[in-house]
Amino acid sequence: MAMLTLGMFVFSMDTLPYQDFKQRLAWRHPGSSRVGARPAHQFVGPDDETISLSGVLLPELTGGRASLEMIRQMGDQGKAWPLIEGTGDILGLFVIESLDITKTLFFADGAARRYEFTLNLLRADDNMQDMLGDLASIMRSFF
Repeated sequence: MAMLTLGMFVFSMDTLPYQDFKQRLAWRHPGSSRVGARPAHQFVGPDDETISLSGVLLPELTGGRASLEMIRQMGDQGKAWPLIEGTGDILGLFVIESLDITKTLFFADGAARRYEFTLNLLRADDNMQDMLGDLASIMRSFF
């Protein structure tokens, strides 16, 4: 069962299971200085949306190094990928901003028994219409 998909990569217990999902939403309210009063603020729109996935990968029990390598290769492409929860909720198009990997508990040959990872994603689309297109116009073309 899928926990989450990023493009064609499926996060699951067999690939890259994450234990923490952090989402940051923000909005911009720049200020203008005023004499004798607090700055005046104006809402100018949404700011960056980021998602951070972190967890522990134990190759003897869960996915292996190949899963981390696939994420690295996706990041190297610089593309925006659709991010979809296992529940079917579409979160938007996201680029891979960074991947942090910490290896610990080594075998005699130097292979790690434990990988801690943090994957940082940055939303690249403005809204769902950018991602899905104008569904109303698509539907009109069929009828």
